[in-house]
Amino acid sequence: MPRIPLLILLLAPLAAAEPRPEQPPAAVQPAGPLAELSTTDAIVLGVVEGVTEFLPVSSTGHLIIATRLLGLDSNAPLAGPDGNPLWFRPPSEEDPDGHPLTLKLAANTFTIVVQFGAIAAVAFLYWSQLIAMLRGLFGRDPAGLKLLIHVMVAFLPAAVIGLMADDWIDAHLMSEATVILALLVGAGLMLYVERWRRKRAVKPGAVEQSISDLTPLAALKIGFWQCLAMWPGMSRSMTTIVGGYFVGLEPRRAAEFSFLLGFVTLSAASIYKALKSGTAMIQVFGWSNVTLGAVVAAVTAAVCVRFLVHWLTRHGLAVFAWYRIVVAIVLAAVFYL
Repeated sequence: MPRIPLLILLLAPLAAAEPRPEQPPAAVQPAGPLAELSTTDAIVLGVVEGVTEFLPVSSTGHLIIATRLLGLDSNAPLAGPDGNPLWFRPPSEEDPDGHPLTLKLAANTFTIVVQFGAIAAVAFLYWSQLIAMLRGLFGRDPAGLKLLIHVMVAFLPAAVIGLMADDWIDAHLMSEATVILALLVGAGLMLYVERWRRKRAVKPGAVEQSISDLTPLAALKIGFWQCLAMWPGMSRSMTTIVGGYFVGLEPRRAAEFSFLLGFVTLSAASIYKALKSGTAMIQVFGWSNVTLGAVVAAVTAAVCVRFLVHWLTRHGLAVFAWYRIVVAIVLAAVFYL
């Protein structure tokens, strides 16, 4: 039986129930991947994801640039063996033009789904905290339950706003210009907050909190800071660490809470994107190198998580801010000069 996107299967009963305008002839589905995601491409994107996901430099921003440099950003509609266009969302009464299947759509989905590798790295490195949260859910670990509540409260703003704004973000913010601007804005924020934190730390009587000292309100504030990371180039890691600073967490603890919050947020985002357009991604790229990219991301992310905790404890965020400024300048020169 030909491979048919899940979305078409779901829409089939509706198509039979009521008449619709004349549709383009159904395309013959290819037996294999439509486009090449080479082993090199998968490794490069996996490394970029793993290195940048938990460092405060923006994984999404770097992946957008990487897919552009690798030539994976074409908006040209893909066609089946019969020459007819293939559809991500076929034309309908509500959307007469439909959404054709493109290489860029598949690549954008891959940049989210590859986060499963980074999720696996956090699960490996922070399994004891995750187990404590699970035990707390079943009433066996009060401290774990408290941590779980804080993580879920912090996750809530991004869950609500992310669902509402997902299509708008895909349509308006997935570009080189928005990434460059976000890199610069984020760098300025990091330099400011690092200076603020150091001044606060030397004040007599200043007390830095641990994760166990958080309140639900403080966790909610971190959650709203995380929403800034929906702007590609801003960095989820950076915004949550900054939010942790502002509610009184020391750098190491702010990073660790960011990782645990990232485990939940990235899991939800990756599952949502996989369900929304993962079938199209696999139709375009196939399974093998998508899986390879996630494995590479897991290994590199595990290394970078350990590095970031050590670095923040000793040096803070400033070096990453200067890195972002340099990257923004280089990208502006490459794409616009």
